[in-house]
Order: sequence, then structure tokens, then C-alpha cells
Amino acid sequence: MAPTSLSHRQTHNLLLISKLLSLRDTASPFTLLLDSLEQPATPLVKEYICRAKISKVHVTLIAFETLKPLDGVDVFISARRKSPSQIVKEVGTACQTVPSNNPVPRRLILIDSINPLLRSKTNDAHSQLLTFLSSFLMPPGPSAPKAEVSLVVTFHQDVPAPPTQSPYTPSPYSTLTYLATTIIRLHSFSHILAQKAARDRSLAAPVFGLEEEQDGVLLGRVDKPIGKDSAEGVVLEMEHRRRSGRGVSEWYILPPASRYSPQHVKEVVTLLDDHPLYRPPQEPETAAGEEEPESTFELRLTERQRREREGVVLPYFDAQQGDGPGEGGRILYDMGEEDDFDEEEDEI
Repeated sequence: MAPTSLSHRQTHNLLLISKLLSLRDTASPFTLLLDSLEQPATPLVKEYICRAKISKVHVTLIAFETLKPLDGVDVFISARRKSPSQIVKEVGTACQTVPSNNPVPRRLILIDSINPLLRSKTNDAHSQLLTFLSSFLMPPGPSAPKAEVSLVVTFHQDVPAPPTQSPYTPSPYSTLTYLATTIIRLHSFSHILAQKAARDRSLAAPVFGLEEEQDGVLLGRVDKPIGKDSAEGVVLEMEHRRRSGRGVSEWYILPPASRYSPQHVKEVVTLLDDHPLYRPPQEPETAAGEEEPESTFELRLTERQRREREGVVLPYFDAQQGDGPGEGGRILYDMGEEDDFDEEEDEI
């Protein structure tokens, strides 16, 4: 890839992740976070809440697993032992009672885990999944005030999928990935570095956690290096789907929140390729005039050798000095004593 196009791609993707996390222009109405035991989605959820408070966006947390409201959450709704219709009703009531100075209020609805709802036996939540999620994004009625709503849902990949009633029914994972406009998979930075180190040595990349398929192993760990550039942070594998149908994929690194203040203005999310621990070592650049093939003997000419080479008269050089037309290609040949001249052939 040319340096210009590479720089353009990097700039564009950095602006895109900043736009998605800051909820600008409702770039992604439905964002799906896919986490695991190795890397939970809590750091990214807190980043969403922090940026929402800076942008003065109303935050609603639908908690299936969270016991206490997180810092910066405006409305905390406990969803335990509640049906999807009850949850939607409570969210609508809480949003209507919140005053807003903007003509079109902006709201962020977070669901800390959709898995308990999908595994509920009292409610057929799997068949109502589309209706349940769309009820947050669409106004309840034509007379209801409009609002810019962004929905962020967390799905645990390590939780076994509930059995479906029909073999032709898609799984909840397939349904969620189909509906989402942005999919963010979270990875542990130390695991990504371990896999990259194995690939650089042409070895099989290691697996962690449940993928190890070992008895008693649920969580895979890697010793983190100690130093200034330690393997801290969350790796984000993003897949964004535009309205035109074009997809954008990129890998990012989100540093820990302890490294910057909440009022930090500059974008903290960077490309994974630009991280010093992940970026391959660069070879020292050499000037174009100094590039020469390596050899055991001298290939350059001295000034005296160059002058002698220019003074050498090449064979048939005189034939190129003709002044008249057709003289430039004539051949000069001097007959020797051993040549046999045939007069009959010369007459022909």
C-alpha cells in the first residue's frame, strides 16, 4: 500500500472510532460488544459513559448483572426477573421524565449483558429479540418526541447458547451480528502480543481460556511485561457497516483509564499497528545514492579508469560517422591476404 493511501486510511479510521465512541451524528444506532472471560467489556462501557457525560448525553443502564449503578449513569434499571415488555416500559417512562434543553435529545442506552434475557425460561425472549431491541430505537408512537438514541449491547461469547425450538431458527449470536451496525470484539492485549510473537516465528498461535479445551481451564492468562510500555489496555477489533453497505474493519488499542484524565481532549484510542509493542522494528533508512550491492570486491571505478574507458574506440565506430544519407549504416571492411576475391560474384 502506498504511503499516501496508508496515511489516509489511518486518519480516516481514527476519526471513525472517535465518532463512534463519542456518539456523534448517530453513526451507529446499534453497537454490539462481544467480550469473553479473558477480556470483559467493562473498560469500554466506562469509556462510553465518560464520553457521553462530556457530550451531555443522557445515559440509561439496563442491568442484568450489574448490582450498583456505574459513575455517570443517569438512570439505572434493574432488569432481573422482569419481562422484556416491563423493561421497555420502565425505560420509556424514565426517558420521558428527564428534562432536555435540546430540541432533539440524545440518549445512550446500555445493556450490560443480553445473555440472561436470552436464557430466560419464563419469557420467549429469543423470538422477541428483534422487537425488544427495536423498541429502544424507534419512538413508541407518532406523537412521541423524536430523540437520537444509540443502543450498546454486550454479548458474552463464552456463555453457552440456549437451545432453539427449531433447527431452522438462527442463533441469538447470528441475529445480533446481523442487526448490529457496528460490532466490536474485545481482546486481551497480552494475548494478542503472544499470538503475534508466535506468528513472527512461524509457529502456531496459542489459544486461551475455553478454546484450550482443557479440563478445569476457564480463564487463560499471560504474564504481563513490567515497564513503561507494558501490555496494558484493551484491543478493539471493529467492524463498522455504513448505510451504503460498505464495511470498515480496523484494530485499535484502548489504554487504561488511569493513564489519562476524564477531561482529556486528545483522542486516546490509537491503531494497534502504531503501538510500540505490536509494531515491527523498523530498519534504518539509507540514502538512495548510497545503496550498492554487497560484494567481496570493489565495483566502483577510479577517475583514471573512467577516463581510460571513455577513450577506448569500439569496433565499427567509424561506420557511424557518415555525413550523407544512407552512410550511417555502411560497413567498412579491409580485405586481407587470405581473402579469396571472386570477380563473378562481384559482377552479380
